[in-house]
Amino acid sequence: MRFRQVHLDFHTSEAINPIGARFDKKQFQEMLRLGHVDSITLFSKCHHGWAYHPSEANEIHPGLSFDLLGAAIEAAHEIDVKTPVYLSAGLDEKLARRHPEWLIRDENDSTGWVKGFLEPGYHQFCMNSPYLDILLAQINEVLSRYDADGLFLDIVGVRKCYCHNCMESALREGKDPRDKEAMRSLWEKTYANYTARVEETVEAVKPGLPIFHNGGHIKRGRRDLARMNSHLELESLPTGGWGYDHFPLSARYAQTLGVDFLGMTGKFHTSWGEFGGYKHPNALRYEAALSIANGAKCSIGDQLHPDGYMDKATYALIGEAYSEVQSKEAWCVKTTNVADVALLSLEATGVHGKARDGQRKTNSDAGAVRMLLEGKFLFDVVDMEHDFTAYKVLIMPDYVAVEDDLKVKLEQYLQQGGKILATGWSGLNPEGSHFAVDLGVRYLGENAFQPDYFRPFFKPASLGEASFIFYSRGQKIELAGGTELGRREDPYFNRDAFTFCSHQHTPSSHAYGGPGMVESASGIYIAWNVFDDYAAKGSLILKESVLYALNRLLPGKTLQTNLPAQGVVTLQEQKEQSRLVNHLLYASPVRRGDGIEVIEDIVPLYNVQVSVRTASPVKKVYLAPQMTPLPFSYEDGVLNYTVLVVECHQMAVIDYE
Repeated sequence: MRFRQVHLDFHTSEAINPIGARFDKKQFQEMLRLGHVDSITLFSKCHHGWAYHPSEANEIHPGLSFDLLGAAIEAAHEIDVKTPVYLSAGLDEKLARRHPEWLIRDENDSTGWVKGFLEPGYHQFCMNSPYLDILLAQINEVLSRYDADGLFLDIVGVRKCYCHNCMESALREGKDPRDKEAMRSLWEKTYANYTARVEETVEAVKPGLPIFHNGGHIKRGRRDLARMNSHLELESLPTGGWGYDHFPLSARYAQTLGVDFLGMTGKFHTSWGEFGGYKHPNALRYEAALSIANGAKCSIGDQLHPDGYMDKATYALIGEAYSEVQSKEAWCVKTTNVADVALLSLEATGVHGKARDGQRKTNSDAGAVRMLLEGKFLFDVVDMEHDFTAYKVLIMPDYVAVEDDLKVKLEQYLQQGGKILATGWSGLNPEGSHFAVDLGVRYLGENAFQPDYFRPFFKPASLGEASFIFYSRGQKIELAGGTELGRREDPYFNRDAFTFCSHQHTPSSHAYGGPGMVESASGIYIAWNVFDDYAAKGSLILKESVLYALNRLLPGKTLQTNLPAQGVVTLQEQKEQSRLVNHLLYASPVRRGDGIEVIEDIVPLYNVQVSVRTASPVKKVYLAPQMTPLPFSYEDGVLNYTVLVVECHQMAVIDYE
């Protein structure tokens, strides 16, 4: 895969005419050069259902009088730009109006995405219908006729569906459609059949062609779904609802799978489908740098105007980011992430990742990743299949109950010297009656008070001595071989209509409520759902407590730096070149409007100090791509250097013997 890709949407209504009238081969090429683009995903079929080329398997857009796809492929290939081809797989509004019986329906027989007749938008197709054969014919046609460099199929995944085809399939298999688990197995089978038939179709025409099925999210713990793709594209538009925390969480999982992957952002101020919207060049610079710092290649979303003329402002914007990526690619090829800590993703733990109320909890992953980024820990996000022994510390965030298979794996990990940081519900057996792994405590039940207070026996790094409010539900414990690092304090009472105090909650009564944080030979246990709480509240004491615990468990961190909290640090290894690449990034998103985070100003940082423990002697250290040598000291396996200026993104390269 190439590093500097554009994903070019072209969802164009039949009410617009003409289509592509201003497409010009020379201008198209000029814009790709201006944007430093080396791959562009082009359009065969859009969400409206129209083809942008002559077609027997589909219908050409009524406003289009020439082969736009063919012309764009020819123009791109002429300047050595690759051209994966896009088909809207899950949406086809033209066909939806003709065959509403093929659409996905919920338990109430309502269609997805759009509910009402007068509401503008799209309707999603069920792949357990005759529609699949039509889609496969469209794929076969475009790959047979055009020199595509890949296939991107959009709006697909394991979908909940109660259309008449799915209901009949369930009944034929002897399943009760009212049984959600039985139906879930059908939906899984439907998606697996769809991906298998797509692969069969592609292999018959272009063996080995890259294929990606886009569902908007790569589900952690579902390696079987990930393997249905040749590579991964992590859709993560920070201003489109994903936020700036989403990509690091997704990337730190994707890189552990050992496949090529892209970080997909957009040039838009908001999200897909925005004409005339542009983010600040500094935002795109940062987002592209964040991709390569996490082992990914880059993809930036754009949308072509119906007249086919490439927007110069867009490609000048993209070019500012991609010119920098182009200069850095040599240090970003075939990298593996260096990590001390593994976050066992709550999303990836399957049946383990449920709280006592049976509700799926995933905010803990985001809260944990935010703490790890701010604390400058090197980490991976892992699933149940991963080898835990590669890490010094394993984090079990908030709701990870321990069944037999995980219990065995954790015991083996501990025997080999690993340490666990467990919080809240984590470590309990699924019934919540006792701890399934020895954390130095005995379980007494769910704490009766919420919120309550934590008084640490250590001084937080940025705070004084106090009883700190913890908002999440806590677990009540007593010592069973562990050492108390902090105590729980009960409030006078819970807040209700007859007993309440002040505007929010009752203050601490200073009464001892049992241990709140305990260290043992296995690691450290914190009795609250601190990661979930941090994702919701962002209280500094939550982070200070977790970072204190991690620093106790990691006395010899691989990397330390004085980079501020909003900075991002990673350490990628290029084993074939015998070098480590230290990525340092800094930008500060600010909230503009309703839920939109914007990066505008890039504030340079000066004298960023870095310390790296290396197993091999260091030969030289230099800045890339500037090739400026960096003075360094190296003693007892510890390398120290100072990066004088970090402006958005800087790489420090460590060549070792």
